[in-house]
Amino acid sequence: MNRYERLTALLELLAERGRVEVDDIAEELAVSAATIRRDLDHLAEQQLLTRTRGGAVAHAVSYDLPLRYKTARHADAKLRIARAAASLVDKGAVVGLNGGTTATEVARALVARAELDLTIVTNALNIANELAVRQQIKLVVTGGVVRPQSYELIGPLARLIPEELTLDVIFLGVDHVDPKLGASARNEGEAAINRLLAERSGRVVVVADSSKLGGSAFVRICPIEEIHGLITDADADEAVVAEFRDRGIDVQLV
Repeated sequence: MNRYERLTALLELLAERGRVEVDDIAEELAVSAATIRRDLDHLAEQQLLTRTRGGAVAHAVSYDLPLRYKTARHADAKLRIARAAASLVDKGAVVGLNGGTTATEVARALVARAELDLTIVTNALNIANELAVRQQIKLVVTGGVVRPQSYELIGPLARLIPEELTLDVIFLGVDHVDPKLGASARNEGEAAINRLLAERSGRVVVVADSSKLGGSAFVRICPIEEIHGLITDADADEAVVAEFRDRGIDVQLV
């Protein structure tokens, strides 16, 4: 387990339990207590938790795992998904990208295809930051209020620009996608903007690793009838994949 994976695990355990103790976590993660203390101190400096004597507690505010600590999860699958998504895009297309680690990898895969000469519309500041210097990309950012946990722009101001646009395709990162319930997100502000971007797109392709298949998060982004494609990894449950295909979804396994 590398450091980012360890930090991710620490934050997830803290989100689940509300409090962690150094000795218990050191045993669970099979590392030294000194390593866990250093990790907790680092996360406290990032204002992601509050240190206590012998451990840490979650902040009283709504707790979410920040984007930069999600990157290491299912990294290989996300890279394969991103490359498959980029291969679907034609030169000159207008492409929508919301936030999240998988959508970020899609952005990088699109940039690698320098011949495409794309317009990319996004509400994710981290994606916009990476694309701003790419001369072959015409970049449109929605505006809005930043949600620090995901770097996504949300709120009423984020609706103004997308309502005036038409997109060829959106590659939609989600918290869950289900063959009956559709795509969903944990945060209502993100879900609202993602829904609008999907509505403005001619084609909606969900990009999600197999851990996100089935079930639902707090707020629905769009029903299954509005999803055209799904790109996921080959570890996806065959029965769940069959349900998506029965619903008319073009499923690509990578």
